Amino acid sequence: MIEVHGKDVYTDIEELVNPSHTALLVIDMQHDFVDPGGLFGSMGVDLSMYQESRPRLAELLGAARENGVLTIHLQNTQLADHMSDSPAQHRFNLRMHGDFRQGDQPLTYTVPGTKGHEFLPEFRPRDGELVVRKYRSSGFWGTNLDMLLRSNQVETVVVAGCTTEGCVESTARDAMFNDYYVVIPEDCVASDDRAQHEASIFLMRHRFDLSTGSAVRKVWATAHNTSGGK
Repeated sequence: MIEVHGKDVYTDIEELVNPSHTALLVIDMQHDFVDPGGLFGSMGVDLSMYQESRPRLAELLGAARENGVLTIHLQNTQLADHMSDSPAQHRFNLRMHGDFRQGDQPLTYTVPGTKGHEFLPEFRPRDGELVVRKYRSSGFWGTNLDMLLRSNQVETVVVAGCTTEGCVESTARDAMFNDYYVVIPEDCVASDDRAQHEASIFLMRHRFDLSTGSAVRKVWATAHNTSGGK
């Protein structure tokens, strides 16, 4: 910790992700995005990075549960008939998915009531865990995420899930703008476009604290054991 203009600032990983003031945000681990049988997989989108990151993120989620870290599951949601999408959002989606969609219509995915909207089995929320539905890339935009974090005295968010250059980076930026410390376990985020993933990681490395899932888990386990599991 250092002092900057009379204010204490966390600087090392042990301070940043201390379980007493940290929340894990698990972003969009849903069938349509990540599962080979979901919409993107059925379109032939390269999901290989998710196959690499899924077990590491599942381990991180397990560690959060074991060590008393607040967990919030963010769930991308698109209302039926695209009622949640403005013309500008349609244009955004058309550009974002231009490499693999067909025709001039935006893709339809993660609609409530469909399998694609559901979380993958290893990321299904447990009773008592918070779920925030979001309708834009950022988990903060038009949701109660900030209220939930502040209500639980959270100072740091560990942001993991998908997609690195999309919802992960958007949520991380808005977390910072809302005055939270941001930690990205870079082996627990992934994309269907490796080049965009690497570009986003390069950018975020100069703005946030990047770490690994194992390093974060170690801090949580050590703090939990030191406190006697309280």
